[in-house]
Amino acid sequence: MEFIAQNMAPIMFTSLILFMLIGYPVAFSLAANGLMFFFIGVLLTPYSGGAINLAWPLLYALPDNFYGSRVMSNDTLLAIPFFTFMGIVLERSGMAEDLLDTIGQLFGPIRGGLAYAVIFVGALLAATTGVVAASVIAMGLISLPIMLRYGYDRRLASGVIAASGTLAQIIPPSLVLIVLADQLGRSVGDMYAGALIPGLVLTGLYALYILIVSIFRPKMMPALPLEARTLGHGVISLLVALAAAVAISYAAYSYLAPTHGDGADILGACVGVILIYVVAIADRRLNINMMSRLAQQVVIVLIPPLALIFLVLGTIFLGIATPTEGGAMGAVGALAMAAAKGRLSLDVIKQALASTTRLSSFVLFILIGARVFSLTFYGVNGQIWVEHLLTSLPGGEVGFLIGVNILVFFLAFFLDFFELAFIIVPLLAPAADKLGIDLIWFGVLLGVNMQTSFMHPPFGFALFYLRSVAARVPYLDRITGRQIAPVTTGQIYWGAVPFVLIQVVMIGLTIAFPQMVMRYKGTAIDPGTIDYKVPEVPGLSPLGAPQDGGAPANGGSAPAAPGTPDLSQPPSFGDAPPAKPATPAPDLSQPPSFN
Repeated sequence: MEFIAQNMAPIMFTSLILFMLIGYPVAFSLAANGLMFFFIGVLLTPYSGGAINLAWPLLYALPDNFYGSRVMSNDTLLAIPFFTFMGIVLERSGMAEDLLDTIGQLFGPIRGGLAYAVIFVGALLAATTGVVAASVIAMGLISLPIMLRYGYDRRLASGVIAASGTLAQIIPPSLVLIVLADQLGRSVGDMYAGALIPGLVLTGLYALYILIVSIFRPKMMPALPLEARTLGHGVISLLVALAAAVAISYAAYSYLAPTHGDGADILGACVGVILIYVVAIADRRLNINMMSRLAQQVVIVLIPPLALIFLVLGTIFLGIATPTEGGAMGAVGALAMAAAKGRLSLDVIKQALASTTRLSSFVLFILIGARVFSLTFYGVNGQIWVEHLLTSLPGGEVGFLIGVNILVFFLAFFLDFFELAFIIVPLLAPAADKLGIDLIWFGVLLGVNMQTSFMHPPFGFALFYLRSVAARVPYLDRITGRQIAPVTTGQIYWGAVPFVLIQVVMIGLTIAFPQMVMRYKGTAIDPGTIDYKVPEVPGLSPLGAPQDGGAPANGGSAPAAPGTPDLSQPPSFGDAPPAKPATPAPDLSQPPSFN
């Protein structure tokens, strides 16, 4: 009994893992473990030697945990339903279809162009939707048949679609970054700023992999045939349009800089982008044909989602809006974009609200279960056990980061990113903080690592999403009339493996180059450049000399200016104290005497 009582924390943690491996829902596994071990812990308290601090009145803390700032009154978690609603409405609005078609035409002439288009659109969808399921399903429905039609390798096509969809995990406004910021007790805005560069670097690594494969295995990703490029040529026209937008933006910046200061660059960029967008629409509607069809389509399709990204992330990074307010503005912007495309209907809103409610309830129940579990786990000093276990790893800070990331990597085979964030992160954060690790850096590392949970065979959710929309039986292509072979589950799994390895490389790069994340702190201030100014005392010059320039007679002090309090005497609260005799000025021409 004493052995069980003094080792309650590891037994409790192992029991939780077994519950979830059996297949019980995570929220109920957490709550059931918490309550069961609370009962056992109270009974074993006399045998624990002070290792267990549980008593029945402690259960009264649960209602406060549920309705307090940790769950129901947590303003940070309000951003989750807003961003979820925004992503689902955008997915229903057809934005992904327009982006994939347009960017595919733009990159079509080069080998692997469709794969580059999928990566680029995946990054854009990640920055607008923040929902992995919406990105993977949309790209799987639209891009996979096109890639198979023109001879792309099935494993490569499946892997690039699944991996690009998971960029919504790390590129803001990611839902997992919101949860990580909440669990680590840090600002969501700082977490977004810290994750931006690693997310873009990971996107670049995906593109680099496609480039390498296109060089050494060109038959795996042929260029788009000429007859499939329906928008024709027009890259030069697009470059001219971009150059004109840059020139207009710079001119607007130069005009606004004297009056708007630091905000002039953003306002100038807005002027240039809006003007080129209006010109592209007018050029198409009035058949002026000043721009090529390709340039028109790229400008008209790309600018609205980019504007939405600025509306959400730009306002957060500039400090104009909180993440919750940014999510609300994004939801309104998504509704406006869907209405502009004529795809906003009552059914779309109902579907978006139902999906948002389902996901938000899922997160809420896991969080409530986690609060029950943590109440008991902390009562048996579980946090001390985890802290001692992790801080004793060899290698110090680097050894801790490597060990934790290996642990999270293997747990991601079985657990969803929400489950990892609510169960594992609260246990790891105190140890990381004790080692002096920046928690934003730590959170971004975990975010990149948890991204692999969507790609792990055989339980990766992104693989399941793609499996649900990929062809299971042979079918006739509606364009070419040829029979297309189906995509097997094994091809989807093997296609994901190279991208999982790329994500592991990205974890190593984030550990090796923390400045990618630390830039969220801004530019460091050099103390040597600080200008100290001492305020002037009334009646005295900056160096304490009399303002009238006259030296005081006989070494005495100068008369005080009218209205200036005499600070050489203590304050009087009644009868005035007798005046102190004036202290004679020391004679500095002689050495001091100590007699």
